[in-house]
Formats: sequence, structure tokens, C-alpha cells
Amino acid sequence: MAKFEEAMNRKFRNIFVCRRCKSKIRAPNLKVIAGKISCRKCGAKTLKSKRKK
Repeated sequence: MAKFEEAMNRKFRNIFVCRRCKSKIRAPNLKVIAGKISCRKCGAKTLKSKRKK
């Protein structure tokens, strides 16, 4: 399967996963690094970027 840049950006760009409850959040990188973004479900501030398989 071919990988398109547009599709990769939609799936992985600015998408983070909560380490506690595994919910997905779309947010800017700089705000996540600064700790200004928290999870909507559980309120945790520990987020990781979505894994590329």
C-alpha cells in the first residue's frame, strides 16, 4: 500500500494519546510539551504522540 503525505498528516499530525485512559486528542505540539493540554476524560496531562505502525 502506498503512503500519501496527506493521509499521514491526517492520521498522525498533532494527535496525542492519553497515557492513563488511552483516549485520542488533537492538539498543537507546543501546547502539549508545555503541559497546557489535559485529557478530556480523566484530566491527566501525560500525553504521548500516536504510534506509527
